[in-house]
Amino acid sequence: MDEITIRTARPGDARRIARLDVETWRAAYAGILATPFLVGLSTQRRELGWATVIEREPRDVRVAVDNDGNILGFGSCGRCRDGKFAGEVYTLYVASDWQNQGIGRRLLLALFERLVDQACGSAIIWVLRDNPGRFFYQRLGGRDVQHRIFTVGGKRIEAAGYAWPDLRNRRACRGPARALMSYSLSMTSFDRFAHETA
Repeated sequence: MDEITIRTARPGDARRIARLDVETWRAAYAGILATPFLVGLSTQRRELGWATVIEREPRDVRVAVDNDGNILGFGSCGRCRDGKFAGEVYTLYVASDWQNQGIGRRLLLALFERLVDQACGSAIIWVLRDNPGRFFYQRLGGRDVQHRIFTVGGKRIEAAGYAWPDLRNRRACRGPARALMSYSLSMTSFDRFAHETA
């Protein structure tokens, strides 16, 4: 098995992150979101978005790479926008072929470390209620604390907020290293994709 490294994103990563972003959305949300919406997702638009995020603050984006430098997963984080928690994990995605190998857990822990470095002692992540991958966050200590309705691709969907109230507690992210990786859908993801059309 390849050695997997978790590192800070670099400007040259934006295109590969964008491609994986769109691929994982299409795989994760087939049957949940409208097919024309998923088919219409634009890698080019995502690349511009990720380039901007990375340029603004590369330490807020982490990537999982193999020995050849291929991006197998990524995540992003920052300050929580609604103020109920100090930090927020905006995105967390792992390529389908690389799930169930602990990459999602390692990415999540790296994002938590980044948040703690920013003096964010708690965090939340938003996940579609219809996404069975939400149990990944429960197994890693996340508590279902809040629900919201979002409109994505013309469809109203419910999302659950999973929270970790104490990131400084090493046991806050408990669970097996080979836990199921899910796809998360943050408020940022909803906002940016809701405007794309098929």
